[in-house]
Amino acid sequence: MNILNTANNAFQEWKKTPFSERQKLLTNVARLLLLHKEQYAQLITQEMNKPIAQSIAEIEKCAGLAEYYANISPILEPKTIKTEYDISQVHYEPMGVILGIMPWNFPFWQAIRFAVPTLLAGNGIILKHASICLGSGDAIQQLFEEAGFPSGLLTHIKASHQEIETLITSPIIKAVSLTGSETAGRKIAEIAGRNLKKCVLELGGNDAFIVLEDADIEQAAKDAVLARLQNCGQTCVAAKRFIIHSKIYDDFLKLFIQEYQKYQPADPMDQNTVLSGMARADLAEDLKQQYNKAILNGAKILLPLQAISDIAFEPGLIEMNEGNPILDEELFGPLGMILKAENDEEALQLANNTQFGLANAVYTKDRNKAIDFAQRLESGSVAINQIFRSDVRMPFGGRKNSGYGVEMSWYALEEFTIKKAIVGKL
Repeated sequence: MNILNTANNAFQEWKKTPFSERQKLLTNVARLLLLHKEQYAQLITQEMNKPIAQSIAEIEKCAGLAEYYANISPILEPKTIKTEYDISQVHYEPMGVILGIMPWNFPFWQAIRFAVPTLLAGNGIILKHASICLGSGDAIQQLFEEAGFPSGLLTHIKASHQEIETLITSPIIKAVSLTGSETAGRKIAEIAGRNLKKCVLELGGNDAFIVLEDADIEQAAKDAVLARLQNCGQTCVAAKRFIIHSKIYDDFLKLFIQEYQKYQPADPMDQNTVLSGMARADLAEDLKQQYNKAILNGAKILLPLQAISDIAFEPGLIEMNEGNPILDEELFGPLGMILKAENDEEALQLANNTQFGLANAVYTKDRNKAIDFAQRLESGSVAINQIFRSDVRMPFGGRKNSGYGVEMSWYALEEFTIKKAIVGKL
């Protein structure tokens, strides 16, 4: 394919570019993101229905990420290891052209958090964006080219599932990064595995939001609503299961419902809108089916998931019963699950009783208890007394069925590099 050959030719030259010169171009990326943030934000909202204020915040976060990597220390320089040899070094070499398969829920953020460290490490990129975000994919390619990156180094393609499978088999593609569903992750990992290609997979989540008896329940209730309903609940790291200690259950629930009801669907282009409709009608239908399945299997309705259009709901809350099959499914939309824990240990067990492991949160005033929970929760990240938000300075990744590999922080720079050992006598 000509696209692959062009990408590989661009990579062969790019890998020779000094680290500091690559960083200068990232400064341009950050500047252009902020310069055109209104334009990019409108594109996001038009494509996937995010409230415009959240779209603007997404672009600003992308600019912050680009600026972070533009100023990071050159950690990929050769490292000397003390041995009996005259020379014993570890060199970091870029792998080559990396295929990035990106989702629709954060059209710029997901793609840019993959692209920036991957390019900075010296690689090239083929970007396959979600079918409803093709405008964002084109805009991202144009952004990097305008910032001064060589033509062909980051190429956005429109490709079918079959074409993606063919791409992965190409010897030019050296690795794959996917952010998406567990089902998509299994498929991509299977194809990549057959072709001995590395994967980074950021998949679904079923994150717990744990409120213990000594927590500040007013703050926890406010945070819990944002943790569930930001981006209309269409976030891998959104809180899905609210696990509340029995001694504060009723008081918390009252506050939680009061806050929850303040979020009502409105015009996504209005700067004051905090909740809009979902991205697609089929996704809304999937959520409705999960809601009905939960009720059929014994869940109690606290706030009904009331449809007001084919994509918009008044947010729903359901009180879950033990053994309900929906407890171990990812809810991607404005529907939350509430569980009562009789004690701290049961809260921990409930939180870990899922096939997923992305990002949990725990609320408590007891520092020792907070650290204990953070260490025993089976997730890639844990937030204490705050909702989880990915931070470019910290590694981000999942465990169990939430995927593997690391994005962001200096660790992400190593993901798509070859660690070459050089030893000998001179």
